[in-house]
Amino acid sequence: MTNDNPTACLLIIGNEVLSGRTRDANLQFLATRLGEIGIPLREARVIPDVPETIIAAVNECRARFTHVFTTGGIGPTHDDITSECVARAFGVAWEVHEPSRVAMAAEYARRDPPIEFNAARLRMATLPKGAVPIVSSETMAPGFSMENVHVMAGVPRIMRAMFEALAPTLKGGAPILSHTVHADYVYEGQIAAGLSAIQAKYPALDLGSYPYYRGKGGGVALVAKGTDLAAVDQAAAECLALLAGFGAAHEGEPAPE
Repeated sequence: MTNDNPTACLLIIGNEVLSGRTRDANLQFLATRLGEIGIPLREARVIPDVPETIIAAVNECRARFTHVFTTGGIGPTHDDITSECVARAFGVAWEVHEPSRVAMAAEYARRDPPIEFNAARLRMATLPKGAVPIVSSETMAPGFSMENVHVMAGVPRIMRAMFEALAPTLKGGAPILSHTVHADYVYEGQIAAGLSAIQAKYPALDLGSYPYYRGKGGGVALVAKGTDLAAVDQAAAECLALLAGFGAAHEGEPAPE
């Protein structure tokens, strides 16, 4: 798909994701929401809590994409190193952000019973010099933006709140639209040539083929994506006709098994 929309990359940071202990729950949300505001997600990486890897990935991706989003590694423990690595990537100091420190200290003091605002928690108020905090409804501990790099929590509930706080500041493009058709008992090998011909006819769209499998057989869903609604709908209609040549074709996603 080719258009003039800004682009995005997601860096999922955390040894716990790479080890399989934690299942990432942020990619689907971010890809969907970014598409809605016209910033298609073009790449996603899972990387470890290794400073050199984080710094290199941030610097590479911020030069290639309009926006880079990171999740994970901004908590209070020793392995939460994303914030200081972003500071190193930009060549700036990593220092206490005084407004964040004050807000967090006040929040902890209001708890019943009060919570100690110790050195570990102070790490969460320590940001790259010049960063703009992302303050969410879920926590006073901020994420932050550093130029086109947006650093958010890994906990899905907090990450989503941070993204919604950030979203109004992001300049997007035309929303990414999609139209899905499917057919049971029709398979990719049957429709591959026809789908290639439709894709060639609509080079500005992404046409995806997604097989699914069930106990008594499977099928395939075809998805047209792009920013031009008329083109998306027309391509989907042609995909529906292609599927209908091999079996019963239907609008929309296949029903769950």
